[in-house]
Amino acid sequence: MNQPPLPYDAQRLSVLADLLITNIAELARAGWTPATSSNFSHRLDDAHCAITVSGKDKGRLVEDDIMVVDFHGQAVGRPLRPSAETLLHTQLYARFPDIGCVLHTHSPVQTIASRLFAAQGHIRLEGYELLKALHGNTTHELSIDLPVFPNTQDMDILAAQVEAALDAGPLWGYLIDGHGLYAWGQDMAQARRHLEAFEFLLHCELELTKLRAAL
Repeated sequence: MNQPPLPYDAQRLSVLADLLITNIAELARAGWTPATSSNFSHRLDDAHCAITVSGKDKGRLVEDDIMVVDFHGQAVGRPLRPSAETLLHTQLYARFPDIGCVLHTHSPVQTIASRLFAAQGHIRLEGYELLKALHGNTTHELSIDLPVFPNTQDMDILAAQVEAALDAGPLWGYLIDGHGLYAWGQDMAQARRHLEAFEFLLHCELELTKLRAAL
């Protein structure tokens, strides 16, 4: 029996799967995806994205571990289970046509910072030269607030909180308390730049917090 045609470009999916696997492996070697944590995606077209399947060691992914979902988070093409946090990816693609890649990691720095600043609901990043790594910023003479959202298993609640933060102004990422960091960009390179910039800035804030406490 002939199978119905796929609603997406299978060749592009294969290219994106290779791109995702290569970059995720690098992040895994850096220790940012412990156990089977973290999830990663890339826009496939105007209605679909490629995303990592649930429950896999992100340092050992193969092409079959990259699946397709629509922007409602529903599996397309193969009956696989995407990450429980898929909605946090697809809401960005649906809202911003220029977002091409979403990365979610769990480095110790990100997770510790999320716990330390959870009560404030954000981390103020101010005066750092590396703020210019965030797309659209041209000077270090500014401050941004990186949101820290309470952790919850209810993705609808969390997605609604993210939507409210997106309404409030430009955003390049956010933390979830006791969890990790979401960052995104127009493509993989820009998303990686944002992710790595936040990692550096959060590390600086943690070190400054320790030094101030010791004075």
